[in-house]
Amino acid sequence: MSSFSLKPLSSALGAEVIGVDMRSPLDAETVQALTEAWHRHIILLFRNQPLTFEEHIAFSRHFGALDDHAAIPKFRHPDHPEILLVTNYEAGGKRLAVGRQWHSDLSTTTRPAKGSLLHCVELPEVGGDTMFCNMYKSWDSLSPTLQSILDGRNALHDMTAARETRLVRTSDELADIRRRNPPVYQPIARVHDGSGRKALYVSEMTSVAIEGMTEEESRPLLQYLYDHSVVPENVYRHRWQLGDTMMWDNRSAMHIALADYDHSQRRIMYRTTLLGQPSGRVADLSAEESGLRPAAVFPAAPPPAGTGERRAP
Repeated sequence: MSSFSLKPLSSALGAEVIGVDMRSPLDAETVQALTEAWHRHIILLFRNQPLTFEEHIAFSRHFGALDDHAAIPKFRHPDHPEILLVTNYEAGGKRLAVGRQWHSDLSTTTRPAKGSLLHCVELPEVGGDTMFCNMYKSWDSLSPTLQSILDGRNALHDMTAARETRLVRTSDELADIRRRNPPVYQPIARVHDGSGRKALYVSEMTSVAIEGMTEEESRPLLQYLYDHSVVPENVYRHRWQLGDTMMWDNRSAMHIALADYDHSQRRIMYRTTLLGQPSGRVADLSAEESGLRPAAVFPAAPPPAGTGERRAP
């Protein structure tokens, strides 16, 4: 077994792993020890280890099967479908804004991501940070009364609800996205299949309503849960360095990519995505049953909770 140590990143979550070479094969005991540390700390940071695509993929596979990103072919590597490009520019030079609200990867599918491993290769001069929050603590710190109301209930996750998607897509495009990626109900209190603990599983990017309630009835409660989850004491803000790899657990964390940099400068990362266990179910959203309005006419989204960002009306 490889010997390594852990350095806490914050009181809320996160640890830096010191002493593991990501570019070398790992024995089973080391993988098990890293997995236990990951479940305990939720995010693991590996510093100053530039990786080839092959090394990134090989290291990630120690922790489970990888997504081939077939649902988003535009951003997957042509020779390595396990690699997803996370950048502020498309190949043609068009600027992108992605991940600018709190979310958990692939919560809008019936097989949400178990984990993500994001590797940093190019940064703006200043900024480009990512924030993470601990959704175990978010659930545990709710009152017993509110826990009893929410436990066993589901929230609707809709890919077309993301603010940046609604800003750049037409109504027809939103309808097409929704046809190809129908909204999904996910448990509000989701049991982590590795630790057995409950974590709050709603996000401002994708959660639009609580099952059995209208959007208007759901909005105040969901907004409370978003705000409750990202209080400063529950958040770690990561300032990237070249060669960083951050491994986070989508079952027990949310994250947000901040717009805190000069967008004429490039921010380029590569991500692998660990496939998770089946969760949730596709929603039957006839207007009579749901009481929800089509995604294309949702009101403008509020600023991301916990970032201090303000937008003009």
